[in-house]
Amino acid sequence: MAAVASGNLRDRVQLQRNTITQNPSTGEMVSNWATVATVWADMQYQSVREFVAAAAEQSEVRGHAMIRFRSDVEASWRIYYRGRYYGILGVMPDNESGREHLTLALAEGVRLDQ
Repeated sequence: MAAVASGNLRDRVQLQRNTITQNPSTGEMVSNWATVATVWADMQYQSVREFVAAAAEQSEVRGHAMIRFRSDVEASWRIYYRGRYYGILGVMPDNESGREHLTLALAEGVRLDQ
């Protein structure tokens, strides 16, 4: 697939990364999520898996987001979209040039420490 058609990128998402800062009062190291960029994406849901853990029914949603190419996106980041957080499982560049778009494999659910 060549360049991403702008008409397909109709979902506004935030790319976020985890940052660690030190609390000046207590010296405690605090983990915070910071928004790196707000970009247009094509969000696609692929599956839902339900399972039983600790006697409670849980679920996990899997999908992917396609965004225009950025060189800084990492699998340790997450996406915030419509009030939900999706962990990035992997970052895949396009097959042709590797610099047109990225496909981000996503998961949302109980196993993500978000």
